[in-house]
Amino acid sequence: MTHFIDGNQIKLLRNGAEYFPALETAINNAAQEVYLQTYIYEADATGTRIGDALKRAALRGVTVNLLLDGYGCKDLPKTFIQELEHAGVRVMFYRPKISPWTFKRRRLRRLHRKVVIVDGNVGFVGGINIIDDNNVPDHIPPRIDYAVRIEGAILVGVVASVQKLWRRMAGNSLQPSNAIFIRGKSQTPLQALKTGIRAAFVVRDNVLHRHDIEKAYITAINKAKSEIIIANAYFVPGRRFRNALLASANRGVTVKLLLQGRKEYFLMFATHALYNEFLNSGIEIYEYRKSFMHSKVAVIDSHWATVGSSNIDPFSFLLAHEANVVVKDSEFAIGLRNEIIASINESAHRVTVEEWEHGNKIKLILSWVAYVLVRFFLGVIGYSDD
Repeated sequence: MTHFIDGNQIKLLRNGAEYFPALETAINNAAQEVYLQTYIYEADATGTRIGDALKRAALRGVTVNLLLDGYGCKDLPKTFIQELEHAGVRVMFYRPKISPWTFKRRRLRRLHRKVVIVDGNVGFVGGINIIDDNNVPDHIPPRIDYAVRIEGAILVGVVASVQKLWRRMAGNSLQPSNAIFIRGKSQTPLQALKTGIRAAFVVRDNVLHRHDIEKAYITAINKAKSEIIIANAYFVPGRRFRNALLASANRGVTVKLLLQGRKEYFLMFATHALYNEFLNSGIEIYEYRKSFMHSKVAVIDSHWATVGSSNIDPFSFLLAHEANVVVKDSEFAIGLRNEIIASINESAHRVTVEEWEHGNKIKLILSWVAYVLVRFFLGVIGYSDD
């Protein structure tokens, strides 16, 4: 069950244009400790900017812990890492072995979450990697993505989570943790508890929280009364998730899906295999085609909302470390809903039943080939997506 806590201040950040200045300011103000955990870190203008902030913090005595995924950061220059370490930034990699010649589960488990904690009193959670918004192919418009800036009682759990993962990685590599392990601020004023936002920090890992994010989604979907809006870049839900959406649509709930219209990988065609069933059940499908949509957000009944790193696919739900913030607050949810609706109205194409059923037959075939490959892949590595 998702554990909601009162007394939080949560601000929605749209794209790197809002996220990176807020992140840089927090790091510049750090006095004790910084944790930054991310899947991708690029040594572009944005990566250099954040890296410089991390180095300045370390040089003035702040303990800086940077945890990167071995696959997502496989192309990060060694010279860039050495410069960080020379300034005093502690850098570790989550599963650096990325050999393509094995299907072992451990190699496929990635650090996909994007979480930052500064001094235990400011946090960031979302889907935005450390990479410039404009770092996209073909000079198309910047990608669209979201994160949240957090203060308040929820940070106790966020701090505990990032410290636990850092300790574990340090132990696995036989290195000292080099962390002072401050605690999140739990002494929230009574007035803040009454007026702050109610929220939960929900993670997905391979030990005690294997299905927490998926369950949070499904529980909210099953309780939906009027509207479900999901914007997700990689969307291949398992049977339980699909059935929850279909049941909601069948009982009269409006269901809108904003999905990625630009396909980066062949396996993304697996999403198309679900179109026919969804469209014939009255679920509205929109494809974002203006640029690359990297969003992992949702709003239900203009009151429940989530922002995080988790896609709705087998790789996020079954393999990766993920982190989402779930919010129960009408003002926040309506603000996020307005963002998604604006993206739909300005930059998305609605897929109709007629268009899909009488459209490109080759695309239909490719979608089922991709879907079968996904299912076969899960079978090979011993996972089920139902």
